This record gives sequence, structure tokens and C-alpha cells, in this order.
Amino acid sequence: MSKLRIAIIGAGPCGLSQLLAFKQAEQEQRVELVCFERQSDWGGLWLYSSQIGIDAYGEPIHSSMYRHLWANTPKEVIEYPDYTFYDHFGCHLPSFLPRAVIYDYFTGRAKVNNLQRFIRFNTAVRYVDFDDKNNEFSVDVEDLNTCSMECIKFDRVIVAIGHYHMPNMTNIDGVNQFPGRVLHSHDFRGADEFTGLNLLIIGGSESAEDIALQCYKFGARSVTISSRHEPVGLKWPDEIKDAPMLVRMKERTAHFKNGSSVDNIDAIIFCTGYRHYYPFMAKRFRLHCGVTEFVPPNLYRSIFWIDQPYLAYLGATRYIYSFPMFDMQTSLVRDVFLDHVKLPNKDQMHTDVNEWKAREKSMLSTDILGLIDCETDYMRGLLALLCIHDNNQSLWKFDFEKAKNLAKKYLKNKLDDVLKFRDVSYESINGTENTKLIEVCKPWMKNMDDSMENFLRNYQN
Repeated sequence: MSKLRIAIIGAGPCGLSQLLAFKQAEQEQRVELVCFERQSDWGGLWLYSSQIGIDAYGEPIHSSMYRHLWANTPKEVIEYPDYTFYDHFGCHLPSFLPRAVIYDYFTGRAKVNNLQRFIRFNTAVRYVDFDDKNNEFSVDVEDLNTCSMECIKFDRVIVAIGHYHMPNMTNIDGVNQFPGRVLHSHDFRGADEFTGLNLLIIGGSESAEDIALQCYKFGARSVTISSRHEPVGLKWPDEIKDAPMLVRMKERTAHFKNGSSVDNIDAIIFCTGYRHYYPFMAKRFRLHCGVTEFVPPNLYRSIFWIDQPYLAYLGATRYIYSFPMFDMQTSLVRDVFLDHVKLPNKDQMHTDVNEWKAREKSMLSTDILGLIDCETDYMRGLLALLCIHDNNQSLWKFDFEKAKNLAKKYLKNKLDDVLKFRDVSYESINGTENTKLIEVCKPWMKNMDDSMENFLRNYQN
């Protein structure tokens, strides 16, 4: 029996979860795995780079991470059921963690499982199409070190690059003539660059809120957040103010939809989200999805391309739970590709997508509580489809009700005190013996050192 040849594009959290899901099948000589990663190391979006624009190979910088970034969701709702933060660090940690700690955590699981051997780094995927005659995928890749091209054949293809790397910019009258600095949050690298400045942030997303807080924390003179939606009701300090939709800039003055204005703007940061961008996919397989859409079109369960179910996309939907959701998606991909689970026919898959789209249309894009309910039900649905075998046992440890209640509790705490919500800790939802709730050693607003060494020093014995 020949091995199933599987290509995984991207070695970020999704790609690493997928490699782990297939690990046993690879050991049993049932599959041949190749993961293509354009960057020189794994981690995907979480791999911080101080660079913006293009890298040394002329490739677009993938990461949107910035200095002093801390997670804006509790670690308890992003924790792997089979590999807890306690398992990795050997100590109890508070709920909100710096980027470097989270990066070390999820790449640590990959190291423990020796996943690096499947990855071809500095390798860019240039084109993917399906050969209907030979019933196989053709994947054209370029070795960025040697500039050599290669066409490789695969039976299955998994696109695991996520969708938070291509900035979505909006055109606003007068911005091109603005004399100050203009950037998208993708190119934001540190709040300390804006100390003493008056900032205008465009967008009402979580990134807009976090960058506003970061800039306030590092001494911005003022921050104005302009959004086309009604504010969610965060209790900002005096230096941060909500404003209606920006309609035009005139020199350094911002003019808003309700006729109000703010003068002396020094910099504009667009926090207007990201576009789904898969230029290497043949047009017939290229996913097009709205910036705020929860349910991607053409994908059954937001994963399988309906007209070619041997093609899967991972992390293409909006998400809160991230790592556990990725594990459930990748486990379903494995079970489908190994014929443990049979997908419905095309009509049934389209009906399923339409039902989810109808639910999405009934919600506002700013309804985070509704999104939590929707994502929780989505993950329940994934788990229900999985085949019952040893590889999936850990996924049943994920307590959906506890996760949902914890996520909603954290959002309430954020609404009550946006400056201190990261100082609150929660108990693990995984039901292990290591569920101790631990207090933060230093309030987030006063913690200016986000290095992993400094952070762990406070909690490791």
C-alpha cells in the first residue's frame, strides 16, 4: 500500500497542530508529510520580526506581532488539552501572558514531538493546482536560499497560513496628504515609538483596543479611536476617547461623521483587519472571505473545499479559542483524509454552510458574546464528527461550558476595568490536578518588561 502524500503549507500553530495530528499515521508508514514554511523558523504569525515590509529574500513580512504584546484572552481558553502550560513550564502562571511565553509554549509541544523533521524552511509555495487527469495536486515551491524551483506531487493539500497577515486598508479622504506617519497595525512594532504623540486609531477591533492601551501605557499624549460601529462601552482613561467614523483628514485635523473633529493628530494607525490572501492557490481553489466573516464560503465546516474535499484550509475563520480549535480542525482533517470519517455529499455540505451563514447574518460583527456562542457550537460540531480513537481522547477533555463561561467572564471584567482585566487570573478548564489560580506579581500597566525570562522568574521556584 502506497503512502498518502500530504502537503502542509505553513508551520505556524495550525501547521504544527496538523503535523502532530498525522504523527502516528506517519510512524505507521501510512502517510508522507512535507510542511513548507517560507520563514526561517516555525511559529507563523507568533514569530516576532522587527522588520516591516519585505525580508532579506524579498518576501512580505508575515508577522503582525509587536514588542510588549500580551495576549488579550486568558491562557485557559487557548490551552492544549493534551499539553498544558503547567506541563510545559512546570509552574503555575497567571492567565494573561506575554507573546514570548505563548510562542515558547506552542513551539515547545512541537519540539517534544520532533515535528521539525517534516518542515522545509525558507521554502515558498508559488502555485497549487489539482491535476484532474492524474488525480493529484501539483505544488510548485521555491527554495529561497538557492532560488531553485521544484514541482512536487501530492494526494492532499492543507493550507495552514491563517489569515492575519495581509492588511486590509480603507481609503479615506485626505489621508494621503496627511503630513504625519500612517501605518497599518501589521507594521506596528512598539508603542514606545509613539510616546508623547496624539494618535488616531481607525477601527473598532480587538487590535484597535490593544494598540490604544499599549500606546497609553507607554505615554502617548492622547489616543482617539474612530469606528463605524457603536463603541462596546469600555471605560477608557481620559487620554483615550471613542469617536464616530472618520470621513476625512485635513492636514492634522480629523473630521468625523457626526461633525466633530480632533486637531493636532501626529500619527494614524489603521486597525482595519486583514484580508484572506492566498495568491499561490489556483483561482478555482482560492478562498475569498470578508474581513469580519466567521463562516468562510465554499468550505464545509470552515475547512474542506466543497468541490475538492482533498483540499483543506485551517484557521480561516474568526476565532477566540485558537489552539484547541486548531487541534479539533486538524484532527478532523486527519480522520477525513485517512478515511475514518466520510464527508456528506456536496448538496449536504452546501446546506450546512448556508445554515451557518444564516446564523452569522443574524449577529452583528461586533457581537463578541454571540461569536463566543457560535464558536463554541462550531467546536462542539467538530468534536461530534470525529472518529473515536486514541488520538482524539485528549480533545474530549476540553470543557465547552467552562470555556464559554470563562470567556464571557473575562469580557465582563474587561468592560468593568479595561486597565486591569489582565491582572485577573482564572482556573484551568482542563480538569487536571494543576488548576491552581495564581495572582499576578506585577500589574500589567506597570510591567514594561515582556521578556520570557523576566516573566517566568516571578513564578518559577
